[in-house]
Amino acid sequence: MEFGRTRVLCAASVQDGVPRWRSGSGLGWVTAEYAMLPSATGSRSPRESVKGKIGGRTHEISRLVGRSLRACIDMSALGENTITLDCDVIQADGGTRTAAITGAYVALADAVTWLRASRKLSDPKPLSCSIAAVSVGVVDGRVRLDLPYEEDSRAEVDMNVVATDHGTLVEVQGTGEGATFPRSTMDKMLDFALEGSAQLSEMQAAALAEPYPGELPGGIRS
Repeated sequence: MEFGRTRVLCAASVQDGVPRWRSGSGLGWVTAEYAMLPSATGSRSPRESVKGKIGGRTHEISRLVGRSLRACIDMSALGENTITLDCDVIQADGGTRTAAITGAYVALADAVTWLRASRKLSDPKPLSCSIAAVSVGVVDGRVRLDLPYEEDSRAEVDMNVVATDHGTLVEVQGTGEGATFPRSTMDKMLDFALEGSAQLSEMQAAALAEPYPGELPGGIRS
């Protein structure tokens, strides 16, 4: 997934079974792991695995990605199977969490295609909508969409919006950077964000209309 100069590799893995606390429920699970490569930014950052501690930001974004994608899937249709979404930032120039969510949805949809071909779904269409996310902010007094790092670092208001292709909201994270802002600004930012997410939803649909990128169970290619 590429948002300008931000590039995130998103992959989905399917595993039999669910976390212990969910075992016996008949429900599936979707979770996510987010990470940034050491050289993804202008200056190298040590690998968190080497430091032996996962940072708070990494935990937060991993939970955000998983939470966002769980909003669009019927867990009962998955049976007791787990889909893990791995989002690795190759290059960062702002908006890595929104790019991760948008790319992770495409990976999730491909995983559902694989499960359907494996006859592991109780409902062949467990996805109720698509999920996309975009950043929006106020820079130099103007609302702008999909902020690169240079704009994000000096934004007066910064917001991340997760939405469905139906135009409904999954999550809104917003903050005034050093000052308050009026409700009218927030409304305008949401309008911009929903326009942007609608465009992303169209791109997701176009990508998923392409043949499945691999071999489906039974040696069948879509």
